[in-house]
Amino acid sequence: MADKTPKEQAEAAFAKRIDPMSEDLSVEQKHFIRQVELAQWKKKTQQLRGRNVATGLAIGAIVMGIYGYTFYSVSQEKIMDELDEEAKVARMRGSKTGAN
Repeated sequence: MADKTPKEQAEAAFAKRIDPMSEDLSVEQKHFIRQVELAQWKKKTQQLRGRNVATGLAIGAIVMGIYGYTFYSVSQEKIMDELDEEAKVARMRGSKTGAN
């Protein structure tokens, strides 16, 4: 009861999947198929380009973060140099014996 459309119209509403290699198609049909495939490819390419840009920016941000952290941690190594200087001064002020 819910389906009141005739069977002929219902089947015609959907595209029939074909194999272009095995079926005889005219030059115009092959050209149309190529145009449709190209349009689909361009649409997918735009979507992938957006994803690739987002991925590239994320990877770049991670790399820059690691690079910045490396510079930050290297600048913290000055503390170790200061401690070495203090130890050197302490050794110099230490007792002078014949073993030194």
